[in-house]
Amino acid sequence: MGRLNGKVALVTGAARGIGEAIARAFVADGARVWLTDIADASASAEALGAQARSARLDVRSETEWDAAIAALLKRDGRLDVLVNNAGVTGFEASAGPHDPENASLDDWRAVHATNLDGTFLGCRAAIRAMRPTGSGSIINISSRSGLVGIPGAAAYASSKAAVRNHSKSVALWCAQQGLAIRCNSIHPAAILTPMWDAMLGDGPDRADREASLVANTPLRRFGTVEEVAAMAVYLASDESAYVTGSEFHIDGGLLAGSAASPG
Repeated sequence: MGRLNGKVALVTGAARGIGEAIARAFVADGARVWLTDIADASASAEALGAQARSARLDVRSETEWDAAIAALLKRDGRLDVLVNNAGVTGFEASAGPHDPENASLDDWRAVHATNLDGTFLGCRAAIRAMRPTGSGSIINISSRSGLVGIPGAAAYASSKAAVRNHSKSVALWCAQQGLAIRCNSIHPAAILTPMWDAMLGDGPDRADREASLVANTPLRRFGTVEEVAAMAVYLASDESAYVTGSEFHIDGGLLAGSAASPG
């Protein structure tokens, strides 16, 4: 028996990277999973078989959230797990600056629209969809950057800090309402996804570049998308039924203290 047998899940930003890995892990553990993205996630869903399906979802849009949840409920009748994973750094469309002195208001708002507004809309939609059953798990993907300042990526750090805090508000609201709907946040640090390709390149010095970027991480390596997905499976499962309003760091020990060399 899979740990998620019988559960229906929706994952945002699931066309690739961490979102795709979470969807893959959920299907492997028995869940029926909707892979949503502003990009086409159909290939990722098809690769996962009959337990997966894809849908377009721009997390910034109330109407697209309404449509996605309505389609899910019409087909599967319930929502048990939502993973708010969709996110942007802000550097996809603008090379900067993103520091507190020179960032533009448009760039600031664009990052928050996806990372924070998208998470707010997802949490709101999930609570409403889960209320009839009275239970569920909302998993918000924040970041290590939501726990420390990032001078050159101020909007990203601010948005991820807000996701961390909103997760706790959602958890407390649901508990006050007498609902067994839990909300927790995951805080990955350097996870090796396609987002890093532009910085790492594909030349013979890629391994050296990787090593330099994680030199201050105690475990001295990038994390994997599968390691983030494993935490999401735990939070989606009934094993974590007493866990809400909590945050989970997946950072190779980076936040445990000052930079340390591993023995």
